[in-house]
Amino acid sequence: MHIGIGVMCWSVASGFLRAESVRITVSHAGHADYHTLQEAVDHAPDKGGAVIRIAPGVYHEEVHIHKPGIILLGTGKRPQDTVITWGDSTMTTGRTFTSGTVSVIGDGFEAENLSIINTWWKDHPEKKDHSQAVALLLESDRAVLDHVRLISGQDTLYANSARCRGAVDSSCRADREFFNDCYVEGNVDYIFGDAKAVFDHCELHSWPGWEVTITAQSRHSLLEDSGYYMLNCRITGSDNGEKVYFGRPWRDYSTVLFYNTEIDQKMDPAGWLEWGGRLKTSIYREYKSHGPGVNATHRIVQDPPLSKAAEHNLKPSVLLAGENNWNPRAAVRALRKLQKE
Repeated sequence: MHIGIGVMCWSVASGFLRAESVRITVSHAGHADYHTLQEAVDHAPDKGGAVIRIAPGVYHEEVHIHKPGIILLGTGKRPQDTVITWGDSTMTTGRTFTSGTVSVIGDGFEAENLSIINTWWKDHPEKKDHSQAVALLLESDRAVLDHVRLISGQDTLYANSARCRGAVDSSCRADREFFNDCYVEGNVDYIFGDAKAVFDHCELHSWPGWEVTITAQSRHSLLEDSGYYMLNCRITGSDNGEKVYFGRPWRDYSTVLFYNTEIDQKMDPAGWLEWGGRLKTSIYREYKSHGPGVNATHRIVQDPPLSKAAEHNLKPSVLLAGENNWNPRAAVRALRKLQKE
């Protein structure tokens, strides 16, 4: 086993101090530093980060990442070539937040060209076994996922913030997370949590179910800077007569915006689903939807007009800039360049 460690350098794109020359390889077959991803993570530096290159294959393991600056790179031609998969749920672990296939608590996490799958719903199709089953739990500021597939049923992606846990009385800047050209699949609340997350050019694919809710954002207070921003995304899925909603409010000030969405799967005319009377305080917006599934005859939430200035600011670089002017698009370019090395 050999891990190359070089000089640390500042990465302007990610805004994170990482050891750019640290390289760790993972493969089931042939020469590699480790044969499991968890081993690679465990042997990564505690600080400074590491680039973990993962050979094509299916890695049947539960992965916990509690270090900053970890970068996962699938080295196949497609995200489907490198798969991390596990099959826990609330039924097996006792809690939603311990059911994840991959759990990340650490700033500067990045992933490129791979799939993360929780197989619980595929392995247990009977209604009595339906349960929360997280594919990715993410609490990471300046996180970037590019060309990543996230697949489960209920609670597929926990896009959350470690900084604003239950914050209601003081100002709090939530973790910033950028999902670029990703695929997220699920049915009930399949993107949930209180991160400040932008999904740009992503496909949101809904499983059949009586009430399918894409989001369950959990902003606790107007003092908390969190929300989900779905930009230029596409909603897909079969049309089996089920009711499909943009989301429902997990907390009082749930904040979600859909902009320029191509809707292939038929949406319920109401658009949004009530939960505990919280729709009256939630901030839900939908602008410029198009496609055969729009079905916008009676939205339960009325959107105020979108000004040109507000529309101009619907960009990842503006929404996620924060106090340090983080540029998530530059981070994606750097990540893609790294993946090709």
